[in-house]
Amino acid sequence: MRRGADPHRPPDDRGPVRPCVRRCDLTDRCSGRTLLPSRAGAGPMLRSLAFSVTAAAVVLGSGVLASGASAQSVTVLGGGMARQCSDAALAGESERRFEAVCTLALDTELLSTRDRAGTFVNRGVMKLRRKEFGAARDDFDRAVALKPDLGEAYVNRGAAAVGARRYAEGLADLTRAIELGLEEPEKAYYNRALAHEGLDDMTSAYFDYRKAVELKPDWQDPQRELARFTVQRR
Repeated sequence: MRRGADPHRPPDDRGPVRPCVRRCDLTDRCSGRTLLPSRAGAGPMLRSLAFSVTAAAVVLGSGVLASGASAQSVTVLGGGMARQCSDAALAGESERRFEAVCTLALDTELLSTRDRAGTFVNRGVMKLRRKEFGAARDDFDRAVALKPDLGEAYVNRGAAAVGARRYAEGLADLTRAIELGLEEPEKAYYNRALAHEGLDDMTSAYFDYRKAVELKPDWQDPQRELARFTVQRR
């Protein structure tokens, strides 16, 4: 926070994010709120202590990458256009010419079920980065239909929901992604924290941001979010 800034004022800018979903265009003022721990499995000490969690102000960015959520691409093995689509998604590309490569791969290449689902995810991630939440969700839906155990399909669909401010919907998908397992689980916890904030559940948001930091200590985005919180034992 800048020196001399009002701690209860939303920040002007919240950093970027990658394939999964970032902040949304919503300001949620939550300072001064007293909360009790309610999440199962929080650990014996947390279950036995009452505490207060407050946050200076929450600005959920425009979903994916542009404001707070984090997207997650899928590596496609082998060659061909599906691999080119995968490489572009992993490199953070979002231009329509890269999306066209993904579409051509889906239309013309013989892909395994896993690679076809992954290509839908990667094309959806590019749409997600452009904040085309509905179109991105369509691709993630198709990936889930093809491979219901692909965690990346759920984490990105959850990101799209958070970007569209459908927080309860996003929460369910992000929780499912965590249950299935991911190569980058910290992104699912980070996005789920955004969903909790959108639902005004500051306690759960705090724990998910903290879990994201625990999983990836050098990731600054969840660290920045945690800095807004004050936790006091009572």
